[in-house]
Amino acid sequence: MSKVKASHMYARISPTKVRHFTALVKGMTASQGLEQLRFLPNRGAKMLEKVLQSAVANAEDRGARSPATLKITEARVDMGPSFKRVWPRGRGRADMLQKKFAHIHVALDAPELS
Repeated sequence: MSKVKASHMYARISPTKVRHFTALVKGMTASQGLEQLRFLPNRGAKMLEKVLQSAVANAEDRGARSPATLKITEARVDMGPSFKRVWPRGRGRADMLQKKFAHIHVALDAPELS
């Protein structure tokens, strides 16, 4: 069985906002996962859907016939770097504002490519 991968590095979203949806689609077929993510209103779901579509396109480019035969074996979100900004507060104080980035990885198992 052959693995097909896709990733979105340095996605401008917090990793925790995307991790909710990786558990949802892991173990499904690619077509089921796309169908689940398509109807969710969250920004993290849209980003994961785009990476999953990219993985399906990579599999089709390598010779897979149908997204229904592709199984999502890995859906992972890692912490990327973060920009640190100063947020002025009252009485001369300052807070640190972290703008977080995420690395979104999806791997599909394509049995017909092996």
